Amino acid sequence: MGSKDRNKFDEDLFEDLDDEQMHDLVLEAQKEISAKEQQRKSSSKAKRPFPKWVFWLIAMAMVFNAIALIPQTFSIPAIDFLITSAKLSTQDDIKEYKKAVVVIATEDSRGTGFSISSDGTILTNDHVIDGKETVTVSFPNDGLFTAEVVMTDPSIDLAVLETKGENLPYLHLAERTKFVSNEPIQVIGNPLQFQGIANEGTIIDYIKLENWEKEVMMVKAPIYRGNSGSPIINQNGQVIGIVFATLDHEEYGKVGLFVPIDYFNESNH
Repeated sequence: MGSKDRNKFDEDLFEDLDDEQMHDLVLEAQKEISAKEQQRKSSSKAKRPFPKWVFWLIAMAMVFNAIALIPQTFSIPAIDFLITSAKLSTQDDIKEYKKAVVVIATEDSRGTGFSISSDGTILTNDHVIDGKETVTVSFPNDGLFTAEVVMTDPSIDLAVLETKGENLPYLHLAERTKFVSNEPIQVIGNPLQFQGIANEGTIIDYIKLENWEKEVMMVKAPIYRGNSGSPIINQNGQVIGIVFATLDHEEYGKVGLFVPIDYFNESNH
Protein backbone atom coordinates (compact mmCIF):
# COMPACT_ATOMS: atom_id res chain seq x y z
CA MET A 1 0.00 0.00 0.00
CA GLY A 2 1.00 3.65 -0.14
CA SER A 3 3.91 4.41 -2.41
CA LYS A 4 4.85 0.70 -2.34
CA ASP A 5 2.11 -1.94 -2.64
CA ARG A 6 4.32 -4.41 -0.76
CA ASN A 7 3.58 -2.60 2.51
CA LYS A 8 0.89 -4.44 4.47
CA PHE A 9 -2.01 -2.22 5.54
CA ASP A 10 -4.34 -3.28 8.38
CA GLU A 11 -7.41 -1.14 9.04
CA ASP A 12 -9.08 -3.81 11.19
CA LEU A 13 -8.11 -2.40 14.59
CA PHE A 14 -11.42 -2.56 16.40
CA GLU A 15 -11.87 -5.35 18.94
CA ASP A 16 -13.65 -8.63 18.26
CA LEU A 17 -14.31 -11.30 20.87
CA ASP A 18 -11.11 -13.32 20.54
CA ASP A 19 -9.18 -11.36 23.15
CA GLU A 20 -12.05 -11.57 25.63
CA GLN A 21 -12.07 -15.32 25.22
CA MET A 22 -8.35 -15.25 25.96
CA HIS A 23 -9.00 -13.41 29.22
CA ASP A 24 -11.74 -15.88 30.11
CA LEU A 25 -9.28 -18.76 29.80
CA VAL A 26 -6.79 -17.09 32.11
CA LEU A 27 -9.49 -16.21 34.63
CA GLU A 28 -10.80 -19.76 34.55
CA ALA A 29 -7.33 -21.05 35.36
CA GLN A 30 -7.11 -18.65 38.27
CA LYS A 31 -10.47 -19.87 39.57
CA GLU A 32 -9.32 -23.47 39.38
CA ILE A 33 -6.19 -22.64 41.38
CA SER A 34 -8.35 -20.90 44.00
CA ALA A 35 -10.66 -23.93 44.17
CA LYS A 36 -7.69 -26.20 44.74
CA GLU A 37 -6.53 -23.93 47.57
CA GLN A 38 -9.96 -24.06 49.22
CA GLN A 39 -9.99 -27.83 48.89
CA ARG A 40 -6.58 -28.02 50.54
CA LYS A 41 -7.72 -25.86 53.46
CA SER A 42 -10.91 -27.86 54.01
CA SER A 43 -8.99 -31.12 54.16
CA SER A 44 -6.15 -29.80 56.34
CA LYS A 45 -7.60 -31.49 59.45
CA ALA A 46 -7.57 -34.96 57.88
CA LYS A 47 -5.11 -37.55 59.21
CA ARG A 48 -3.30 -37.62 55.88
CA PRO A 49 -3.48 -34.02 54.58
CA PHE A 50 -3.09 -33.10 50.92
CA PRO A 51 0.68 -32.54 50.48
CA LYS A 52 1.49 -28.86 49.96
CA TRP A 53 4.13 -29.61 47.36
CA VAL A 54 1.52 -31.37 45.20
CA PHE A 55 -0.80 -28.36 45.40
CA TRP A 56 1.93 -25.92 44.40
CA LEU A 57 3.02 -28.21 41.59
CA ILE A 58 -0.53 -28.22 40.21
CA ALA A 59 -0.89 -24.47 40.71
CA MET A 60 2.38 -23.70 38.96
CA ALA A 61 1.46 -25.98 36.07
CA MET A 62 -1.91 -24.26 35.63
CA VAL A 63 -0.40 -20.78 35.75
CA PHE A 64 2.25 -21.86 33.26
CA ASN A 65 -0.45 -23.15 30.91
CA ALA A 66 -2.38 -19.90 31.22
CA ILE A 67 0.73 -17.83 30.54
CA ALA A 68 1.60 -20.06 27.60
CA LEU A 69 -1.66 -18.93 25.94
CA ILE A 70 -0.82 -15.24 26.23
CA PRO A 71 1.56 -15.00 23.22
CA GLN A 72 -1.39 -15.94 20.99
CA THR A 73 -2.82 -12.52 21.78
CA PHE A 74 -0.17 -10.49 23.58
CA SER A 75 3.36 -10.24 22.24
CA ILE A 76 6.19 -9.23 24.57
CA PRO A 77 5.97 -5.58 23.36
CA ALA A 78 2.23 -5.70 24.08
CA ILE A 79 3.00 -6.63 27.68
CA ASP A 80 5.73 -3.98 27.92
CA PHE A 81 3.27 -1.29 26.91
CA LEU A 82 1.28 -1.96 30.10
CA ILE A 83 4.37 -1.12 32.14
CA THR A 84 4.90 2.08 30.14
CA SER A 85 1.24 3.00 30.58
CA ALA A 86 1.43 2.53 34.33
CA LYS A 87 4.40 4.91 34.52
CA LEU A 88 2.81 7.54 32.26
CA SER A 89 -0.48 7.34 34.15
CA THR A 90 1.16 8.77 37.27
CA GLN A 91 1.59 12.09 35.44
CA ASP A 92 -1.06 14.73 36.11
CA ASP A 93 -1.53 15.66 32.44
CA ILE A 94 -2.04 12.03 31.40
CA LYS A 95 -4.57 11.57 34.21
CA GLU A 96 -6.55 14.49 32.81
CA TYR A 97 -6.33 13.30 29.19
CA LYS A 98 -7.56 9.83 30.14
CA LYS A 99 -10.78 11.24 31.61
CA ALA A 100 -11.87 12.30 28.11
CA VAL A 101 -10.99 9.05 26.29
CA VAL A 102 -13.99 6.75 25.99
CA VAL A 103 -14.86 3.18 25.11
CA ILE A 104 -17.21 2.93 22.13
CA ALA A 105 -19.16 -0.33 22.05
CA THR A 106 -21.49 -1.88 19.49
CA GLU A 107 -23.19 -5.28 19.68
CA ASP A 108 -20.09 -7.22 18.65
CA SER A 109 -17.05 -4.95 18.78
CA ARG A 110 -15.49 -2.02 20.53
CA GLY A 111 -12.98 0.74 19.93
CA THR A 112 -11.86 4.10 21.22
CA GLY A 113 -13.10 7.65 20.92
CA PHE A 114 -12.55 10.92 22.76
CA SER A 115 -14.63 13.86 23.87
CA ILE A 116 -13.99 17.21 22.21
CA SER A 117 -16.60 19.32 24.08
CA SER A 118 -18.09 19.59 27.56
CA ASP A 119 -21.48 18.39 26.30
CA GLY A 120 -20.00 15.12 25.05
CA THR A 121 -19.28 15.49 21.35
CA ILE A 122 -17.18 12.41 20.53
CA LEU A 123 -14.68 11.94 17.72
CA THR A 124 -13.80 8.44 16.49
CA ASN A 125 -13.33 6.37 13.31
CA ASP A 126 -16.11 5.64 10.86
CA HIS A 127 -15.21 1.94 10.91
CA VAL A 128 -15.57 1.82 14.71
CA ILE A 129 -19.28 2.73 14.57
CA ASP A 130 -19.63 0.39 11.55
CA GLY A 131 -22.80 1.87 10.09
CA LYS A 132 -24.66 2.08 13.41
CA GLU A 133 -26.98 5.01 14.17
CA THR A 134 -26.45 4.79 17.93
CA VAL A 135 -23.66 3.30 20.06
CA THR A 136 -22.78 3.04 23.75
CA VAL A 137 -20.10 5.39 25.07
CA SER A 138 -18.37 4.88 28.41
CA PHE A 139 -16.41 7.65 30.16
CA PRO A 140 -13.89 6.48 32.79
CA ASN A 141 -15.35 8.67 35.55
CA ASP A 142 -18.71 9.79 34.18
CA GLY A 143 -20.40 6.53 33.26
CA LEU A 144 -22.37 5.28 30.28
CA PHE A 145 -24.13 7.30 27.60
CA THR A 146 -26.09 6.47 24.49
CA ALA A 147 -24.52 8.40 21.62
CA GLU A 148 -26.11 9.29 18.31
CA VAL A 149 -23.98 9.19 15.18
CA VAL A 150 -24.41 12.67 13.68
CA MET A 151 -21.69 12.73 11.02
CA THR A 152 -19.56 10.22 9.12
CA ASP A 153 -16.88 10.68 6.49
CA PRO A 154 -15.69 7.28 5.20
CA SER A 155 -13.19 8.95 2.86
CA ILE A 156 -11.08 9.93 5.89
CA ASP A 157 -12.51 7.29 8.28
CA LEU A 158 -13.97 9.76 10.78
CA ALA A 159 -17.26 9.87 12.67
CA VAL A 160 -18.80 12.34 15.12
CA LEU A 161 -21.13 11.27 17.93
CA GLU A 162 -23.35 13.33 20.20
CA THR A 163 -24.32 12.51 23.78
CA LYS A 164 -26.61 14.42 26.10
CA GLY A 165 -23.93 15.10 28.65
CA GLU A 166 -23.03 18.11 30.75
CA ASN A 167 -19.69 19.27 32.16
CA LEU A 168 -17.85 16.30 30.67
CA PRO A 169 -14.05 16.22 30.31
CA TYR A 170 -12.71 16.87 26.84
CA LEU A 171 -9.50 17.21 24.86
CA HIS A 172 -8.36 20.29 22.96
CA LEU A 173 -7.81 20.04 19.22
CA ALA A 174 -4.85 21.58 17.46
CA GLU A 175 -5.68 23.90 14.58
CA ARG A 176 -3.22 22.09 12.33
CA THR A 177 -1.03 19.00 12.50
CA LYS A 178 2.32 20.71 12.79
CA PHE A 179 5.27 18.45 13.53
CA VAL A 180 8.96 17.78 13.09
CA SER A 181 10.44 14.37 12.35
CA ASN A 182 10.74 12.17 15.48
CA GLU A 183 8.61 14.58 17.50
CA PRO A 184 7.34 12.85 20.68
CA ILE A 185 3.61 12.16 20.97
CA GLN A 186 1.29 10.31 23.33
CA VAL A 187 -1.59 8.02 22.42
CA ILE A 188 -4.39 6.91 24.74
CA GLY A 189 -6.85 4.14 23.94
CA ASN A 190 -8.47 0.84 24.80
CA PRO A 191 -6.36 -1.86 23.14
CA LEU A 192 -6.56 -5.63 23.71
CA GLN A 193 -9.57 -5.44 26.07
CA PHE A 194 -7.74 -3.01 28.37
CA GLN A 195 -9.02 0.50 29.07
CA GLY A 196 -7.27 3.85 29.32
CA ILE A 197 -3.85 2.66 28.14
CA ALA A 198 -1.42 5.55 27.67
CA ASN A 199 1.67 5.14 25.53
CA GLU A 200 4.25 7.23 23.77
CA GLY A 201 5.95 7.30 20.40
CA THR A 202 7.32 9.54 17.67
CA ILE A 203 5.96 10.94 14.42
CA ILE A 204 7.58 9.64 11.24
CA ASP A 205 6.06 11.42 8.24
CA TYR A 206 3.15 11.59 5.82
CA ILE A 207 2.31 8.63 3.59
CA LYS A 208 -0.05 8.24 0.62
CA LEU A 209 -2.17 5.10 0.82
CA GLU A 210 -3.71 3.37 -2.15
CA ASN A 211 -7.41 4.32 -2.57
CA TRP A 212 -7.01 7.30 -0.24
CA GLU A 213 -7.25 10.77 -1.76
CA LYS A 214 -5.50 12.47 1.14
CA GLU A 215 -2.21 11.65 2.82
CA VAL A 216 -2.21 10.28 6.34
CA MET A 217 0.59 10.15 8.91
CA MET A 218 2.81 7.41 10.30
CA VAL A 219 3.74 7.14 13.96
CA LYS A 220 6.15 4.77 15.69
CA ALA A 221 4.15 3.74 18.78
CA PRO A 222 2.45 0.68 20.29
CA ILE A 223 -0.81 0.42 18.34
CA TYR A 224 -3.01 -2.66 18.76
CA ARG A 225 -6.56 -3.89 18.27
CA GLY A 226 -8.92 -1.56 20.09
CA ASN A 227 -6.79 1.54 19.41
CA SER A 228 -8.99 2.63 16.52
CA GLY A 229 -10.22 6.14 17.35
CA SER A 230 -7.42 6.90 19.82
CA PRO A 231 -6.21 10.51 19.99
CA ILE A 232 -2.63 11.40 19.08
CA ILE A 233 -1.60 14.13 21.55
CA ASN A 234 1.38 16.45 21.08
CA GLN A 235 3.63 17.95 23.74
CA ASN A 236 1.31 20.95 24.06
CA GLY A 237 -1.57 18.71 25.11
CA GLN A 238 -3.42 19.13 21.81
CA VAL A 239 -4.90 16.40 19.63
CA ILE A 240 -3.19 16.37 16.24
CA GLY A 241 -4.72 13.20 14.84
CA ILE A 242 -6.88 10.08 15.21
CA VAL A 243 -5.49 6.52 14.98
CA PHE A 244 -7.24 4.34 12.41
CA ALA A 245 -4.88 1.57 11.24
CA THR A 246 -1.46 -0.03 11.26
CA LEU A 247 1.00 -0.65 8.46
CA ASP A 248 3.87 -3.08 8.07
CA HIS A 249 6.24 -0.67 6.36
CA GLU A 250 9.28 -1.93 4.47
CA GLU A 251 11.55 0.72 5.96
CA TYR A 252 10.05 1.48 9.39
CA GLY A 253 8.52 -1.85 10.36
CA LYS A 254 5.11 -1.86 12.06
CA VAL A 255 3.79 1.67 12.38
CA GLY A 256 0.52 3.26 13.42
CA LEU A 257 -1.44 5.39 10.99
CA PHE A 258 -3.47 8.42 11.97
CA VAL A 259 -5.73 10.92 10.25
CA PRO A 260 -4.40 14.47 10.67
CA ILE A 261 -6.75 16.68 12.68
CA ASP A 262 -6.66 19.19 9.80
CA TYR A 263 -9.12 17.03 7.86
CA PHE A 264 -11.68 17.11 10.67
CA ASN A 265 -11.26 20.86 11.13
CA GLU A 266 -11.70 21.44 7.41
CA SER A 267 -14.92 19.40 7.35
CA ASN A 268 -16.36 21.57 10.15
CA HIS A 269 -15.75 24.87 8.36
